[in-house]
Amino acid sequence: MRQILSAKQIRDAEQHVFDTQPDVDLMGRAAAAVARIADAVTPEGTVLVAVGPGYNGGDGLFAAARLAPHRPVLLWLAMGKAHEAGLEAAVRAGAQEVDAVGAIGSLVDCSLVIDAVTGLGSRPGLPAQVATFAAACEDEHVTVLSVDLPSGLDADAAEPHESFRAAHTVTFAAPKPCHVLQPAASRCGRLHVVDIGLDVEAGNLRQAEESDVARWWPVPHEGSDKYSRGVVTVDTGSETYPGAALLSCAGALHAGAGMVRYTGRAPSGLIMSRFPSVVIGDGRSEATVLGSGWGDTDNAASRVEWAKLHRLPAVVDADALYSLPNGRLEGWLLTPHAGELGRILGCTRAHVEAQPLECAREAARHTGASVLLKGATQYIAEPSGRVTIAVAGPAWTARAGSGDVLAGICGALLASGLPAWKAGVVGASIQAITATRHPGPYTPDDLSARMPQVIAELTSEL
Repeated sequence: MRQILSAKQIRDAEQHVFDTQPDVDLMGRAAAAVARIADAVTPEGTVLVAVGPGYNGGDGLFAAARLAPHRPVLLWLAMGKAHEAGLEAAVRAGAQEVDAVGAIGSLVDCSLVIDAVTGLGSRPGLPAQVATFAAACEDEHVTVLSVDLPSGLDADAAEPHESFRAAHTVTFAAPKPCHVLQPAASRCGRLHVVDIGLDVEAGNLRQAEESDVARWWPVPHEGSDKYSRGVVTVDTGSETYPGAALLSCAGALHAGAGMVRYTGRAPSGLIMSRFPSVVIGDGRSEATVLGSGWGDTDNAASRVEWAKLHRLPAVVDADALYSLPNGRLEGWLLTPHAGELGRILGCTRAHVEAQPLECAREAARHTGASVLLKGATQYIAEPSGRVTIAVAGPAWTARAGSGDVLAGICGALLASGLPAWKAGVVGASIQAITATRHPGPYTPDDLSARMPQVIAELTSEL
């Protein structure tokens, strides 16, 4: 599990070092890491370092001082001033200053640009002159290595803003929200996290890793049977949208549910012709999946209330999200996308997309359920306020039906005994991992059929 820390948490940790260990050279450690990664990314050729006036610029300048003895280094003071000691060290080592025109003109001969213009505490966006340079880097296809974050991003937000587009970003102590939240994360390139000796406390934002999925997956043992592995009731689909029923059943079956019962409104013959192991009708169950493909229905509220009356943990998706029963929904998992969450909260999709963490937390706090906000980054918020980000996957999964499969996966995991938040994290992550290991435009049901092999590979690695 990777902790994701805010800019304030990092600044507080740095201040603690300054107060308790005044002789520690954090900037020197950071600069050494930047120089090392710069040489690893592009071992030869001219390096242009674009620097701002703050500590981030100081990191870039001291990195330039380490690079200049063995390769050509150019300096552009993007704001007209710079960290004095860093500038002196870089020039003394052989780095040469250029102006804005010279910086852009030199890009054709540069193998690497080090972006050290703005850091964690800066306002998002770029001054016009810097924005022009950042655009020129893209136009010339020059590799950009950003220090801490691509200048122009907000360290704590998912919004992309006007910024550098980095091929590599080196950051210190831990990732920041912009490094893992889309669409900002797409501007960071490959992330290099370097330990420079900061002592940071865990916060309420973290990201799951493949090892967590493997460790948490409910692997059967020699004493397992279909009931101990978990029975999930699937109430999805309709005569209008029968595909949702097939997709959610596929997700539950391929995730390893001990038994899948189908109680939805899609034709039972259709279900049985595709999945003969599915049992039609009510019976013993450890969890239920509701809502996918219901369409307009007059009895949605009663179908959702059924799960609460039977005290079953529930995965609530799509149309069922608008008929949530009163009271706290402990043990439930809501799986909205941004538009659905906006409707639940009474705000716009755009607001949810701009403030995903806050919106997911608010929905979890208000309902008492865990909330899996689906999208390019998938957030699982708990009523406590803690948010876990699922393992990231490729954009190939952004297609109709993926959410129906995901609901079935999460239902199987909930039935196996995982708590709601963990079922959301593991379910969203295994779908992403499978898509990563099988890239391409696979349909959601085809991709779910490849999931068992991936689960077996992951759990065998323990």
